[in-house]
Amino acid sequence: MAILSSSFLSNNIMSSLLGSSSLVSTHTLIRRNSHLLKHANTPPKRRSFCSQSSAVTVHNTTISSNGTPKYGRLLPCPSHHGPPRVEHLVVKDGGTVLEYICKVLDLPPLFKRFVADLIHFGAVHYALVCPKPPPTATPKEIELYKQYTDPAVLSKRVSIKGKTVREAQKTFRITSSDEFVETGTYLRVYLHPKRFPRCYEIDWRSRIISVTESYVVLDKPAGTSVGGTTNNIEETCATFATRALGLVDPLMTTHQIDNCTEGCVVLARTKEYCSVFHGKIRIRAQLAACGAPIVGDAMYMPAAKAEISQPGLNPLGKHKKQYASENDKEVAIKDWITCHGKEPRIAICLQACQISWDDGEHFYEARSPWWR
Repeated sequence: MAILSSSFLSNNIMSSLLGSSSLVSTHTLIRRNSHLLKHANTPPKRRSFCSQSSAVTVHNTTISSNGTPKYGRLLPCPSHHGPPRVEHLVVKDGGTVLEYICKVLDLPPLFKRFVADLIHFGAVHYALVCPKPPPTATPKEIELYKQYTDPAVLSKRVSIKGKTVREAQKTFRITSSDEFVETGTYLRVYLHPKRFPRCYEIDWRSRIISVTESYVVLDKPAGTSVGGTTNNIEETCATFATRALGLVDPLMTTHQIDNCTEGCVVLARTKEYCSVFHGKIRIRAQLAACGAPIVGDAMYMPAAKAEISQPGLNPLGKHKKQYASENDKEVAIKDWITCHGKEPRIAICLQACQISWDDGEHFYEARSPWWR
């Protein structure tokens, strides 16, 4: 049986609000969230983007300190909140998925790299047959759905022969920019995948606790995802740990801890050990919410790191510096809130400090957490 132990700390830390970038004009054919397109008519050349780490162009291929492409390889995040944008498309003319998305969304050549990265991140999904539109769909969208799901049309498609319509509507990830999508194929494109910029700041080799023939034990950093999200399977602990160790076969997740939590995580080196470890898990430690934000994900890390690196910088923090006047203090508070948002009353830090299984035969401890 595997046992995962946790520790936590309550502290006052400011929040930094991260948003999602809007993109360009679109010719959406099937749209489940039409209200998300409020910026759809703004030409890309008039758009300004603000990166969390640094402003970079889409085609930037510079390398970060840990040997991986920098966070700016995709469009960087702006400094304001915005709803995530998802495009739902039905392919009218077959072709390669990269060329089709660029064409139907009317993207300039510069953005081909952006779409290619979306595909690499796992942010583009497809189904052989378009799913049924939601109640909010327009008459034109409903008519389009009926056109491409008409039994007479479906009967001519060799790709769905032997499948029920429901089976053909099951979605899968697009894995290659050169993948061919035939007429009638449904595409779901996440233009704002959930990002984990901390991946590019971590010395991943130093976070490895143990390496065996069957598994790797990682001291997961806060603000990262163990195995990824629906639209981002690139910026994950499994991916970056694999690269840090120089492994040919990718590491696989055996269990999860929250993005905001750091500590011990077991990654399997084989599918067989995935099954073995699943059978050993007995307890997954969880802490109930107490009305406070969780510190550790990308939302809070910039403010916390700024305060740790420069004590007294936070005019609302523990180590407040003395100001010449109340006006100077008000200006400092306003500037801090502009950069990091308003300060929550309390915050919680979580750590999976230990993990063990087989009655303690395998026992591992995480290093001291970042807040200590």
